[in-house]
Amino acid sequence: MKTAIIYHSSHHGNTKKLLDAIAKAHDVTLINATEDLTADLSGYGMVGFASGIYYGKFHKSVLKAAEKLPKEKKVFFLYTYGAKKEGYTNAISQAVKKSGARIMGEYGCFGFDSFGPFKLVGGIAKGHPTPDEINDAVCFFDSLLEGAV
Repeated sequence: MKTAIIYHSSHHGNTKKLLDAIAKAHDVTLINATEDLTADLSGYGMVGFASGIYYGKFHKSVLKAAEKLPKEKKVFFLYTYGAKKEGYTNAISQAVKKSGARIMGEYGCFGFDSFGPFKLVGGIAKGHPTPDEINDAVCFFDSLLEGAV
């Protein structure tokens, strides 16, 4: 299934590590949400949204792209975080549901975080995402393709 993934990855490139592994294994189009604000998603059967977590949500550029999602797409989420908690996909889920999207699933894992006060202690979640977490992201995407038919 033709797939695009709209993403934002900065600081340590944690989320991009997941996406690069997926792109190496599959023919996907990666769209940087902060650089390509006019991407036409109409030709894609499935659209992913990927980001590090900022104050409990996806990056604002990815949220903005989700609000412009064409009608009735299959959607999934990928994210990295410094500290695990629930609800990271609440805001973006609400945004895509307005277009009638079918949410296929989500994958999240730790990512090295040295933002704000974490810098004082040298960061948290050092060494993440690990090779196993990156492989798990590829396996997650594989499972989406199997269920997207």
